[in-house]
Amino acid sequence: MEEKMSVVVFASLLLFTIFLNYSYAEITTASPLSIGQTLSSSNGVYELGFFSPNDSENHCVGIWFKGITPRTVVWVANRENPVTDSTAKLTISSNGSLLLLDGKHGVVWSSGENSASNPSHAELSDIGNLIVKDSISRNTLWESFKHLGDTLLPLSPLMYNLNTDERRVLTCWRSYTDPSPGDFVAQITSQVPSQVLTTRGSMPYYRSGPWAKTRFTGIPGMDETLTSPFIIQQDANLGSFSYISRNLKLSRLVLTSEGFLKRFQHSGTDWELTYESPANPCDHYGVCGPFGLCVTSASPKCKCFKGFVPKDVEKWKRGNWTDGCVRHTELLCQGNSSGKDANVFHQVANVKPPDFYEFVISVDGEDCHRGCLQNCSCLAFAYIRGIGCLIWNQELLDVAQFSKGGELLSIRLARSELGGNERNKTIAASVVSLFLFVILCSAAFGFWRYRVRHNETISKLASQDSWSNDLTPQDFSSLCFFEMNAIELATNRFSLLNKLGQGGFGSVFKGKLQDGKEIAVKRLSRSCGQGKEEFMNEIVLISKLQHRNLVQLLGCCIEGEERLLVYEYMVNKSLDTFLFDSRRRLELDWPKRFDIIQGIARGLLYLHRDSRLKIIHRDLKVSNILLDENMNPKISDFGLARMFQGTQNQDNTLRVVGTIGYMSPEYAWTGVFSEKSDIYSFGVLLLEIISGEKISRFSYNEECKTLLAYAWESWCETGGVDFLEQDVADSYYPLQVGRCVQIGLLCVQHQPVDRPNTLELLSMLTTTSDLPSPEQPTFVVHTRCDESTSKDLITVNEITQSVIQGR
Repeated sequence: MEEKMSVVVFASLLLFTIFLNYSYAEITTASPLSIGQTLSSSNGVYELGFFSPNDSENHCVGIWFKGITPRTVVWVANRENPVTDSTAKLTISSNGSLLLLDGKHGVVWSSGENSASNPSHAELSDIGNLIVKDSISRNTLWESFKHLGDTLLPLSPLMYNLNTDERRVLTCWRSYTDPSPGDFVAQITSQVPSQVLTTRGSMPYYRSGPWAKTRFTGIPGMDETLTSPFIIQQDANLGSFSYISRNLKLSRLVLTSEGFLKRFQHSGTDWELTYESPANPCDHYGVCGPFGLCVTSASPKCKCFKGFVPKDVEKWKRGNWTDGCVRHTELLCQGNSSGKDANVFHQVANVKPPDFYEFVISVDGEDCHRGCLQNCSCLAFAYIRGIGCLIWNQELLDVAQFSKGGELLSIRLARSELGGNERNKTIAASVVSLFLFVILCSAAFGFWRYRVRHNETISKLASQDSWSNDLTPQDFSSLCFFEMNAIELATNRFSLLNKLGQGGFGSVFKGKLQDGKEIAVKRLSRSCGQGKEEFMNEIVLISKLQHRNLVQLLGCCIEGEERLLVYEYMVNKSLDTFLFDSRRRLELDWPKRFDIIQGIARGLLYLHRDSRLKIIHRDLKVSNILLDENMNPKISDFGLARMFQGTQNQDNTLRVVGTIGYMSPEYAWTGVFSEKSDIYSFGVLLLEIISGEKISRFSYNEECKTLLAYAWESWCETGGVDFLEQDVADSYYPLQVGRCVQIGLLCVQHQPVDRPNTLELLSMLTTTSDLPSPEQPTFVVHTRCDESTSKDLITVNEITQSVIQGR
């Protein structure tokens, strides 16, 4: 009897536990979700709740990965309407609609009208889908997968339905901390076969190329680089795009606020970037215009197809390719003609198929060729594995050529463009022979003149060769090589009136090109012995980097002894022109300063983690942060930067170069630099932005305390809230300022291992997670009065001898 009672009690407890678990995973009319509460999926992977973007008082309802730091939000309900009332709640109406109510029970967001007559509830599925179900029939009334945000999870499809005009698209966040809809939208097109298209507003920004069963034709090597298969299903009126994860790793596909499609997998400790597009300048839509071909491994990157010439030659020479190309010889098409006027096809290999294609049922490649030849409106065709026959009846747009991979495109040309008849060949041979004779005579005369001038020019030619050998075109496919006379014209012959400033390796001048584009020209000093290395380094590194918070290098000029770098012009110059100016500093209230801090951190994250290269800047400081017309920060001056290979995370140098005050202890005294060296510099930069004081000239009270000492004292006494510059104190949020001071102190800790990495740093700036307590900075114990005794310190050991060289 006692045994039976024990079994009954155990079964009752088990059922009760199961009941509790189910009730915990549901939202009902009687059990709404309030701020501070969360709803978990049964597998513990996803979590639903309220969060505060940008550490503000605004609250949004979102879904994120449970237990992963920093919080990674994958869906937001009220993107455009955050709530500020702390009594807000998420509930279910009597007709089955999901409602977000503020404290006054006003509806801030709704899932839409339903007509359910039975009680309903909301639950979070194991794949991250928030579902509203009829509690009796278990039918689905609404689901978040049909209302996507900026993130695509496995099994959450992009789709279109031509019958109902329904589309499921990804819409980026306005910024990393603002979930409201941004400018970029990613969707699949209704073309057959479909492709992924990203638009910026109403303009195309990037496309993947048509789908070929297992791959996108515009992504070379897709089968090798993407471990999880993508799936496209398409019929006459419906199409969907999704992906599944073969392994058990968490993954997500995100449309970022800069327009990048990025796929991440979680390694167990961190998010790893496994795919990104656009990945190079040729991925941007229509960069070379109609009938233009963007070559990913060449400089300049645009060229016309064979049989075509630039539409506007002058623009083309200046690097403005958007007008594209036009035919050199017009087509005389007569369908089945086979005589001298018959058209031929020129084949271009390894290309991304153009946009505006049409699918044609064809037996094989020969059938596809014949069908296009007999159709005078057909300008090109391609027979693609996994698709079949595609033809183009209008201008060829957005075509890229890869070094390997891609498809074979056949372009219709007049027969004369591919060689002509035998008579033409004979005439051409005669002309060439005569031309060669003239060339030989000219060469003989030229050789004599060369011998005369050789001794006068040998040193200059040798100097130019040594620089040219370092500049291989394939390394700088995205750069424009400017002529010296064009730069002199743009800068009014480097007029002092156009001078913007003086750097460590030369002067910077403002210029204006003939097309009206404003530029900044960095002119390398001829007397600087370190110039060549820094010049080459800056070209190699920054030409491969593209990010909204990095300054864009447009090109360079090497002529004679002149070495010039051409950048985009920043209207507001550098951050120090605002921060350390008694009048202009008032323009930087606390919200602007906080935005600048976050922008610098995002640029640093790209350099350290998200770019194809891993870059250590080594000279991060206020004067190297430029501001555009919207006060967005851009990291500049990569002359001292270093690239890491593979899993390398630190290096050592015999020549310590940088700016005193910004250099980390381990770099200043031993020459060892790493990601944590940049973090230290960022910490100093952060404290300067908050206080408005320059570290190299700050002195506090009669003890001559440094800026770091002042920051440490402020944090210990008031939590850092009094560290903000007094002129803008009426615009700040005390908790936010104190948190930033604490982050700055965490960044300048003596031991590199104690400093946050870049990913942790950005998380600290964009979330409200608890922060560790910083250790007192080592340099705090040295006062400004003692500084004269420490400037010439040299550390000597068995490994290196490092000498500090200030800039």
